[in-house]
Amino acid sequence: TYDGVAMSFEGYHYWKDWENYVGVEDERGLARYEERGTIMLKTKGHDHENILRLYEEVGVEYEDWDLETLKRKMPIFDTHAFWPPRPVEDDAFWEDPEEELTGAIFTPQSGYVNDPQLSAHNLRRAAEAQGGRFLFNSEVVAIRRADGRVLGVTLKDDQEIDAPVVVNVAGPHSFVVNRMAGVEAGMNIKTRALKHEVHHVPSPPDFNFEKHGHPTSDGDIGTYFRPEAGNRIAVGTEDPECDDREFVEDPDSFRQEISKKQWKTQVYRLARRIPDLPIPNQPMGVVDLYDVTDDWIPIYDKSDLDGFYMAVGTSGNQFKNAGVAGHLMAELIEACEAGHDHDEEPLRVTGRYTGLTINAGAFSRLREINPDSSFTVRG
Repeated sequence: TYDGVAMSFEGYHYWKDWENYVGVEDERGLARYEERGTIMLKTKGHDHENILRLYEEVGVEYEDWDLETLKRKMPIFDTHAFWPPRPVEDDAFWEDPEEELTGAIFTPQSGYVNDPQLSAHNLRRAAEAQGGRFLFNSEVVAIRRADGRVLGVTLKDDQEIDAPVVVNVAGPHSFVVNRMAGVEAGMNIKTRALKHEVHHVPSPPDFNFEKHGHPTSDGDIGTYFRPEAGNRIAVGTEDPECDDREFVEDPDSFRQEISKKQWKTQVYRLARRIPDLPIPNQPMGVVDLYDVTDDWIPIYDKSDLDGFYMAVGTSGNQFKNAGVAGHLMAELIEACEAGHDHDEEPLRVTGRYTGLTINAGAFSRLREINPDSSFTVRG
């Protein structure tokens, strides 16, 4: 979507300016943005022509690679077209295709953050320098309200914190907090907690993927993958239709073991693209929850309860938008608290780095499901 691409491009500049944006020293050091460039394979699983149109509108740099360029840049890739993604149990999974991909789109400014946990610590120190205070291991058990307005929160130890504004940024617990506040019924788009796995495998022999690989979006096999520390490859799913989705009703209680079925599905798919991929006997990776909306586009919005705001449904595809999401939410909260009717007249926010205009209404809780969404982790 236009606003999704504009927000992402604006978000990129926060990471390029991370030291100045954080504005304070962190005893642990600062997170680093790895500007590796991302490969998006031209497949039937990606509407790359629409994406290129949006890149041109927004001003995102890109390179249009033909098949020969793709082969030269990534000699470890099998460039056959495996579409559509299939379960490993499907006999057709093992068939040798004859058709080849037509190429790829490469965005040189794209990349990933080397240490997400460190970046969160950087933001903690920045917030504390501005007077923010963190209460760790403190459970919210109630959102207090009266006469259609939020009053604050109550913690499990009975401590009450009064606040004229409360913002739900609870990640996979976002739907739990919205139900506490009594605002879920007034939302056309809602959030749920979705279990996701990212697996780690070694780089193929004679190729250092950590140094020479690129984050890659491969709709043809239904996966994404990127370089990982230790010359490994991190691989996740782009949630093709043939895969099961496990939504979790209780975010505090779910299986955190790697699923052998999901491991085999993701790693074997990657091995179709990278035939020399070593497949370890022992699965490795991360299992956790995503906070996703019905169309995988986040909600940055007010609610039906005055003073209660939401930055939710953000998992998987909004991490690098943290800076610009904070800016958008601050503008939205200030406008609404001053009397602006955001539901009737959606706020338009100007990016501090790019000057691009982002329509905050695109992330409304009241929107219809957006047919232009990827409906995946790609955002």
